[in-house]
Amino acid sequence: MIDWKSVEAADCAVPADRPMDDLVRELSRALGDPDPLVRDGAPYTVLATWIARRVIEKPRRLELGDEMAARFTDPRIEARTFAPLVLDMLVGAGDFKASWVDAFARWYPAEQDLRGYDETLGWLHAVAHGADLLAGFGLHPEAEPVRMLDLAAARLTAPTDHVYDQLEDDRLARAIARVLTRTDLSEADAVGWLDPIADRFGADRISTPVPAHLSNCLRTLRLLYILADRGVRPASELPPEPLHHGHAVKSGIATVLDGIVRR
Repeated sequence: MIDWKSVEAADCAVPADRPMDDLVRELSRALGDPDPLVRDGAPYTVLATWIARRVIEKPRRLELGDEMAARFTDPRIEARTFAPLVLDMLVGAGDFKASWVDAFARWYPAEQDLRGYDETLGWLHAVAHGADLLAGFGLHPEAEPVRMLDLAAARLTAPTDHVYDQLEDDRLARAIARVLTRTDLSEADAVGWLDPIADRFGADRISTPVPAHLSNCLRTLRLLYILADRGVRPASELPPEPLHHGHAVKSGIATVLDGIVRR
């Protein structure tokens, strides 16, 4: 068993006594471990660093991506929800397979366990981790940004009894905003994904207490309106980028919100 804390402490230097395939295999297992100190600890840092530094060769990175895409159907929630983080690392490094997008699209709006944090399993964060990958795919030139916007709408309209309580609404709003910075989006595409949200919630009579999925959607759209007005930072140290068709997006969000709250 590799002591990943020692590897991390050594600036993620590659252990010389183990083949890379074995090392990546152990990291892959660690990123699905039920122990949060393993899954979200040194192995996460080491894998992210090795991918960013291209320490792992491309064929093995693609195999790792296939493993993560398959993990979306794993019976364990901690395995499912850390798969998008690894895929986001790979996509950020320039790796991409259409089959990864398909696997993500099947999982993201259908995931029912939306807990942000569990006392035993630690961080799960299906919505937030999925949002990070949604943004990664949405900005990749080989992915269709409209498909990612439609997936965001599907996630927001999916029934759930769980109210976002760990800033999942913020993470999803920022992911949508980042996709909306793509300059190849038409105005119709930039606002068209809002239509199923208006249709889904505008037809309902709002009761009290407000249903969880409606509350989640309203809070996500409110932050997205602010980001459409002010821009979204691709990283904390960078200035905000404007949303393409930002005025139209603001207008579309305002219309949806007004249509919901007036009912």
